[in-house]
Amino acid sequence: MRSLSISLVQTDLFWEDKISNLQMLAEKISGIREKTEVVILPEMFSTGFSMNTAGLAETMDGPTMQWMRRMAAEKKCIITGSIIARDARTSEPHFYNRLVWMLPDGHYGYYDKRHLFAYGKEHQHYTAGKSRLIASAKGWKINLQVCYDLRFPVWLRQSNPAQASPGKKKNEPEYDILIFVANWPAARSHAWKTLLQARAIENQCFVVGVNRTGTDGNGLIYAGDSLVAGPLGEILHPLSGNEEIITMTLHKEMLESVRGQFPFLEDANHFLIQS
Repeated sequence: MRSLSISLVQTDLFWEDKISNLQMLAEKISGIREKTEVVILPEMFSTGFSMNTAGLAETMDGPTMQWMRRMAAEKKCIITGSIIARDARTSEPHFYNRLVWMLPDGHYGYYDKRHLFAYGKEHQHYTAGKSRLIASAKGWKINLQVCYDLRFPVWLRQSNPAQASPGKKKNEPEYDILIFVANWPAARSHAWKTLLQARAIENQCFVVGVNRTGTDGNGLIYAGDSLVAGPLGEILHPLSGNEEIITMTLHKEMLESVRGQFPFLEDANHFLIQS
């Protein structure tokens, strides 16, 4: 319960080719030899960052979800990453950039990307999410986010731990880890790395950013630069611009030491975000 092993899968993606992506990722995940409890894939890992919702969207019992169930069960770990999802419950189709948190037993939670990337016309094709998902693994609380959400610190901010809310003890932060899955272009790599470190510092948590590499069908280049940052913003493990998989173990002792020595969160403002 004091440690959590995570694997970051930084990879190129086949443009709008689910079969090839899922086959490639299955091989990569099966090839992880270290003990791992959470495997993190990039944003839209089965398609690339595509606006082709009509041709690529799936319901929550579609082939990509079935693949995630199978891989989580075979690897006996949590698998997470975002997919193009369609809401089958409404007469008018709604599409979501949906991050799925798949457990080994087939149960899952999901988070719909809140901040849609208008610069890339994402807002014209997808519906924004309305609520955060803070998942758990081995007693760790994990805030799950997608790419562009990284630029919006108020949405990500820890609540003031001195303000007890229902089901939450005083002096207990909301979460321990922030995870971002991304297709973040190389042209803005400096912002990617800087903002990941900033979110770690201001929220006194581990931050994990998993980005893709390669070039997509729109000619955008991705530099990878996935990383894990500690609660003081220090980069614990940077990845290069190449395809790479790393597994590392996070320790609660590091978090508790920083939060105990520097109880900055208790001085934060208390606020609520209206959806």
